[in-house]
Amino acid sequence: MATDSARPALLSLDEVLQRLVALAREHAITDTESVNTFDALGRVLAQAVVSSLDVPPADNTSMDGYAMLAADVPVAGTVLPVSQRIPAGVVGQPLAVGTAARIFTGAQVPPGADAVVMQEQCEALPGEGLGQVRVQVVPQAGQWVRRRGEDVMQGAQVLAIGQRLSPQALGLAATVGAARLHVCRKPRVAVFSTGDELVMPGEPLKPGAIYNSNRFTLRGLLQAAGCEVTDLGIVPDQLEATRAALRQAAQGHDLILTSGGVSVGEEDHIKPAVQAEGWLQACQVAMKPGKPLVYGAVRRPATEGGQAVFMGLPGNPVSSFVTFLLAVAPVLRAMQGCPDAMPAAVQVRADFDWPKPDKRREFLRARLNAQGGVDLFSNQSSGVLTSAVWADGLIDNPSSQVIKRGDTVRLLLLSSLIGA
Repeated sequence: MATDSARPALLSLDEVLQRLVALAREHAITDTESVNTFDALGRVLAQAVVSSLDVPPADNTSMDGYAMLAADVPVAGTVLPVSQRIPAGVVGQPLAVGTAARIFTGAQVPPGADAVVMQEQCEALPGEGLGQVRVQVVPQAGQWVRRRGEDVMQGAQVLAIGQRLSPQALGLAATVGAARLHVCRKPRVAVFSTGDELVMPGEPLKPGAIYNSNRFTLRGLLQAAGCEVTDLGIVPDQLEATRAALRQAAQGHDLILTSGGVSVGEEDHIKPAVQAEGWLQACQVAMKPGKPLVYGAVRRPATEGGQAVFMGLPGNPVSSFVTFLLAVAPVLRAMQGCPDAMPAAVQVRADFDWPKPDKRREFLRARLNAQGGVDLFSNQSSGVLTSAVWADGLIDNPSSQVIKRGDTVRLLLLSSLIGA
């Protein structure tokens, strides 16, 4: 693909996302595998889960108490003989007319009974066999009875293709008897950083050098997104070294992710290197933080064929973090067939003033408070990584939008952006 050498026009985030998702769909991961439901957390379904049974499979009680026919207790204080005892896991006998069955939570309601009275509303009395029970209330038919199939009907789809499996989704799969799940192969991502100023924690910090925080942040974000990560480390600010790293990264990977080197400086070699090894599109995105973004594809070796998608993020720590959440995470979801590129925002009350908004769409680091509103981190600079640790969400503020205390704002929760 040809690349315009002129300075890219400022594009909206929505337009860039449309392009990125389309690119991801073109490079969708088609490999699937069957995994044990125990091991499927965070995976994306490649085949819908359909229930082979009703849930619950039979009428059962949601309370410890006594099962009875409501018509047998016309007035409070009626005494009934107890004809049987039904613990969970035991199937009782049909209930004799004019009797009650002692029953425990989860046990099947016996045929002939249509109500359960909780034990707190009953009084056990002595008598022959299992004794008697005084029912202190007049029961209504159906009370404390969970009906067969009221949660899931046999043949119903309970989990859809493209759904990322949460702990509760795994529980639902187990509920309908799914011992194994058919899922998309994990995305394989190669990641590296560029910059001669970068050093690793534990190494001496020479004048002009900084510790490579992005390497840790991006690796952690990729792992949280369920990817298989290959870390190629820090690549020198040299064109040939960058090209060699790209060729290595393209082998066996779906996505190549870099941070830094995407501006127009003489020492920024990412763009010419990707152009030489594939194709590249540079964007200036109308968002803050995270204005510069490049994407494209890198050729794999001829023996492997195809291309690996490439994405280059800005080097500032918060810019890299936010751009990953808003651009890279949707690409990973689209590659795996997830239907929604972005999670929905929540509406919350602003407990702050933001009188000088930017002309670009802003993503402000914020945190929910105990009063039901949201607070803003005091320093919104793209280099202040403490803001990303303190925050639990990003306020999606439209271009030039002033925020006054008490206004309603849109909050994108970090938990949904990372693990959606």
